[in-house]
Amino acid sequence: MSTPAAPDWRPDVLGDEFEQLTLPLGADDEGDIVATLVRALPPRAPWTDRILGRRAPLADVDVLYVHGWSDYFFQRRLARTFTARGARFHALDLRKYGRSLREGQTPGYITDLATYDEDIAAALGAMGWDPAAPRSDRRLALMGHSTGGLTLSLWADRHPGVASALILNSPWLEFQLPRRQRDVIAPLVDRQARRHPLDRAPQVDLGFYTRAQREAADPEDPVDIELAWRPERTMPVHAGWLDAILDGHAAVERGLAIDAPVCVLLSARSARPLRWSDELTRTDSVLVVEDIARAALHLGPVVTVCRIDGALHDVFLSRHDAREDAYRRLGEWIDGALGRAPRRHEAMPAARNARA
Repeated sequence: MSTPAAPDWRPDVLGDEFEQLTLPLGADDEGDIVATLVRALPPRAPWTDRILGRRAPLADVDVLYVHGWSDYFFQRRLARTFTARGARFHALDLRKYGRSLREGQTPGYITDLATYDEDIAAALGAMGWDPAAPRSDRRLALMGHSTGGLTLSLWADRHPGVASALILNSPWLEFQLPRRQRDVIAPLVDRQARRHPLDRAPQVDLGFYTRAQREAADPEDPVDIELAWRPERTMPVHAGWLDAILDGHAAVERGLAIDAPVCVLLSARSARPLRWSDELTRTDSVLVVEDIARAALHLGPVVTVCRIDGALHDVFLSRHDAREDAYRRLGEWIDGALGRAPRRHEAMPAARNARA
């Protein structure tokens, strides 16, 4: 019997300790589909720790991160927040996003968020995980930003007993319109999605969110962004994709039963980006954070909501003080939720209860 070929991990565009792996996912009418897994492994433990058998607090943790809409993974510091604690960090560029986008494909297009189960399954397989048979020797932490937070919330609900923690950075759990308007547009979007799924939905993006990130940038904590993968103005929104998002929001509103503890990191305030002002550098100009905070309570029985004063939509791209607050809160939460694995003789919680 032949030995399976080792995964073809290659150096990633982020450089340093980052590598990437292409995950084939078949084809559709736009051509071959792939997802891309990026990883960073923890540094080798000092020889004194190895001799004495001391382990890093998250040495048995694997992290899987999923980006948001019109986005891809580029946050080195976020990865190192986990690897410094001993975790193996992985980030997934979903099909038709970022590293996975191929010529001729409609960026980010999908008609059912559950289709991403294929991308996530391929990523977990490369990480040594099978959702149908969760590991007992390692723990899985999921982390998602914006649309990625919605996608992973729905996935965790459909796959109980797999994840030990779910961390959400400004998750898109609710549409940013008053309820009465949402109730009017939802059936119209559904009808359009059935008839002409690739029709573009009306949208106005004046580039203010991208400008706010530039204004908030810190030369001592730089990020490098590939504009071909994360354009200054959001990618076109199509009816089929928007219908999938609204279906996801409806599922959250009905209530999920995520059995892992959930941490939601969120700005303290929102602002409508109708004209430029300095306020946009200290608020979430994408989502209505009060609505998201309320919707987060529908995710499961154990939800922590952390409101961060002065944060942007991506809390880890905020100005210095808010960004440091976001990283501090993230570190404290993962140290508390994941920093100590249960001993063998300790009873594990039931499958549908929160797992620490």
